[in-house]
Amino acid sequence: MRNNLLLIGSFVAASLAAAVPADAQIYSWRDDAGTLVLSNNPREGTAPVLSYAVPKTDAVRATRSAPAAQGRLYDEVIVEHSKMHNIRPDLVRAVVQVESAFNPYAVSPKGAQGLMQLMPATARALGVSNPFNPLDNIRGGVRYLRQLLDRYDNDEVLALAAYNAGPEAVAKYGQKVPPYRETRNYVTKVNEIAGAPPSKPAPQVYRGADVTADGRVIPKYTDKKPQ
Repeated sequence: MRNNLLLIGSFVAASLAAAVPADAQIYSWRDDAGTLVLSNNPREGTAPVLSYAVPKTDAVRATRSAPAAQGRLYDEVIVEHSKMHNIRPDLVRAVVQVESAFNPYAVSPKGAQGLMQLMPATARALGVSNPFNPLDNIRGGVRYLRQLLDRYDNDEVLALAAYNAGPEAVAKYGQKVPPYRETRNYVTKVNEIAGAPPSKPAPQVYRGADVTADGRVIPKYTDKKPQ
């Protein structure tokens, strides 16, 4: 088996080193002995193979469809939990992109883990048993982001700053983005990817009036709808 692997590795290395024609395609199958065979010609006696272009390449095709971006693999669960916690999905996607580049096995130098880079203590508090499980990690990460948005009255900038540097750092600097280069760059990158949040509609103002004892009418304005 080891010899087979070495042979395959040599074949792949040689293939990558050679110039690849515009419609190059690699076919693979296992022969009667179970050995993996790689060839630029299809196996004799088989039906034509349906193949797909590989994203961001002009010369290589594969027999399995590949998404244009790895993030699409997790889009369904991102949308599901974003709606559950009333967060715009674009914000969650941007957090995942900046935190881990959609690598579910990412580990930071500080020990943050998974797609949304949860610290072990945070993951435990959120009930995330396996931070390297994409579904579990996104579930916990979106829930944590919702907690931060609630804490800062839906201020996305402060919530992102706290996600990166911790709520204690935000409090230390008077409920403002800490002057850490990493945190400020983080907030900027996430916002660039996510885009600006939808603007809030202007509050409705209602006009009323109070009548004084001497009959004067004094206009009164309020944001509460009259009963």
